[in-house]
Amino acid sequence: MSLLWPIIRQAIRSPGRTAAIDDRRSYSYGQLLGGAAFLAEQIDQATATRHVGILLPTSGAFSMSLLGTWLARRVAVPLNYLLAPEELNYVIQNSDIDTIITADVMIDHLAKAAGDNHPTGPIPAHVKLLRIDQTDFTGGPPLRWPPLYHRDDLAVILYTSGTSGRPKGVMLTHGNFHSDVDAAVRHAQLTGADTFLGVLPQFHSFGLTALTLLPLAIGAKTIYSARFVPKKILSLIRKHQPDIFVAIPSMYGALLSLKNAQPDDLRSIRVPVSGGEPLPQAIFNQYLDRFGLQLLEGYGLTETAPITHWSTPHHNKRHSVGTAIPCVTVSIVSDDDQPLPPDHEGEILIAGPNVMSGYYKLPQQSRDAFTQLALDPRHAQGSRGQTRRFFRTGDIGRVDKDGFLFITGRKKEMLIIGGENVFPREIEEVLNQHETVRASAVIGMPDDLRGEVPIAFVEISDDHAFDETSLRSWCRKHLAGYKVPREIRAIDALPRNPTGKILRRNLTKSLRPSSTNG
Repeated sequence: MSLLWPIIRQAIRSPGRTAAIDDRRSYSYGQLLGGAAFLAEQIDQATATRHVGILLPTSGAFSMSLLGTWLARRVAVPLNYLLAPEELNYVIQNSDIDTIITADVMIDHLAKAAGDNHPTGPIPAHVKLLRIDQTDFTGGPPLRWPPLYHRDDLAVILYTSGTSGRPKGVMLTHGNFHSDVDAAVRHAQLTGADTFLGVLPQFHSFGLTALTLLPLAIGAKTIYSARFVPKKILSLIRKHQPDIFVAIPSMYGALLSLKNAQPDDLRSIRVPVSGGEPLPQAIFNQYLDRFGLQLLEGYGLTETAPITHWSTPHHNKRHSVGTAIPCVTVSIVSDDDQPLPPDHEGEILIAGPNVMSGYYKLPQQSRDAFTQLALDPRHAQGSRGQTRRFFRTGDIGRVDKDGFLFITGRKKEMLIIGGENVFPREIEEVLNQHETVRASAVIGMPDDLRGEVPIAFVEISDDHAFDETSLRSWCRKHLAGYKVPREIRAIDALPRNPTGKILRRNLTKSLRPSSTNG
């Protein structure tokens, strides 16, 4: 089943109900669906392939374009406008799109990013552009009979951020999205009376599901902002009184810099969702102390459409990303893929109808991403020994006896120091609690005696000076000796992906082999 049908039902039942408010305009459910139908006609005339690119800022226009693409029985390819021109060109070529729904502001942005006089920057000449800001959607055609999608029909190709090698196209089906949204709504007890607010890009899985498909499917209203500007976000919160705020930890941290923000300003927010990267303890504490607001972490991956876990206001544990949503099965396994009991640390494997069908044009990597695993008879339906296909997340964590998941770190980012396993996150948590540190990232540097030693990079808060000696002393008070960073280096800005997640691997370029063995 496709989410297109529940969204259409919302538009038929309440066509005048507000669906989205963005930087330019407001959209009712009827206007959103009418515009989508008009776009579907244009797509049919413009494209010869099944894949249609969407290159738009966070907005109601993106939602309309996605629905229009599905009404035209095409596959949507949301495009990351923050990529370097050559990276974006690769995605466009690799995804086999010949038509892109976009707006003038995006074309201007791309032309500037490309650094030449080409009017469309890195977009190939053969690709047709449907510019929605040059189209009048009033008086469009009547809604065509919506296509009947099978759950295995491809809905979206989302490209990963490409932190290692070329970006991979994650193939997500209509069934993936439908199951994920339905389970998340039941898990968090969301309703059409809720108002959402967020600035996450809709080309990212978190923004696509949590801020686009989920609220539309339940008839809710969503407030969009194309750019994250703390003062603007606070103004939107005051004006619209949202129930659900979806952001990443670095955004929550930036909002703390607003001196005039008062506890009453955030009183409407019932579900403050933090995802995309680990939530530092310091930020959690400051929101609780200053606003009386308990930030709720969630977990998921692009390959899982993306929500797998979610802490809710009445069911949470600190440092946990919550329990699994109803459709998800989780297994924690050892290095040889043996399931581990509660509170044992290992790789997190995920199974469920929300898990991707594979990577576009990458059959071997698709196969390598999965493993067959014997189901735990306590949770599985069927006989003992039955197996199921599980997705390898590459994340390390543990599940406690109550089903709460705790993330330790990335499998590939784990440091081995003198034979001991150390994850960057535990060192970063300590550094982030120091009053001078705004954010930190820890990576490993080869060492002749210990195998690896930790090196830390820190962003220093305004009005504070960098003092490596003080920071190392702080670490020694809170960490085992072998976990204390060999060096702590100040950096103006840590490298981040478009959603703000810190890219530790980008920091390795600045490392040089250690000259001492201390």
